[in-house]
Formats: sequence, structure tokens, C-alpha cells
Amino acid sequence: MDIPMKIYFSCSIRGVRHDPDTPQLLIDHLKGYGEVLTEHIGQVSEEFEAGISEVEIFKRDVAWLEETDVVVAEVTGPSLGVGYEIGIAETLGKPILCLYEEGEKKISAMILGNEGLTLRGYRELPEAYRYIDEFLSTL
Repeated sequence: MDIPMKIYFSCSIRGVRHDPDTPQLLIDHLKGYGEVLTEHIGQVSEEFEAGISEVEIFKRDVAWLEETDVVVAEVTGPSLGVGYEIGIAETLGKPILCLYEEGEKKISAMILGNEGLTLRGYRELPEAYRYIDEFLSTL
């Protein structure tokens, strides 16, 4: 029997979200492949980080990055945290898919120029789903 994949999904949380529904829709699609360790970031609310210190968040997220099988990041909205997570995941040798909505924002050259990442621009969510399916099928 196959062991379910552990997936770390990353997107802007405290920063800009171009479309606030997109992260949850991507997470819902990813759940068809296994456990999304960061499922909670799909629906950000006022209570989202209540009672958790930044140090606890950092330690928890690094632990998840260490145990994950793959990282999928939505990088349309600029985020220092997402960039940092991608850097950690790359150092750990994790396969990384970066998705971005074409034409919305200028994506960092540090992301676009990194040949170690798989980057895919999409116009509609079904296209993003297809890129996820293609990427995960190669692992």
C-alpha cells in the first residue's frame, strides 16, 4: 500500500493575497495526493495565529519542512516568509513547485531565475491543478 505524501503548501499569509480563495482551492486539490501539513493557511482569520508565538510558528514550520515530501508554493503575492520557506526547502533537497498567476505581479528574480525550482504560471485554477498533477506525478 502506498504511503500518503506529505505536502507543505506555502503562500502569503500576512501579506497580499490577490485572490483570497485561491489558497484553499489549491489545498483542496493537493489533499487528493496526501496530507497537507499546512492546511490551516487556506482560511486565514483573526484567530489564525492566536496563542502561538512567532518562535513557535518558526519551529513548527521548519519541522514540517524537514518531514515533508514536497513543497508547493503559490508565489503571486509577495512574501518574505514564502521566500524563506522555499530557501529552507531547497537546502533540504525537497522538490519545489512554484505557481503564480500570470500578469498579476512581478515575481522575484530570485524565484524566476532559480533553475532548481519548477515554476508554472497559470491564468485559471484548472491550469494550476494540471501543473500540480504533472509535478506530483513525477515524484
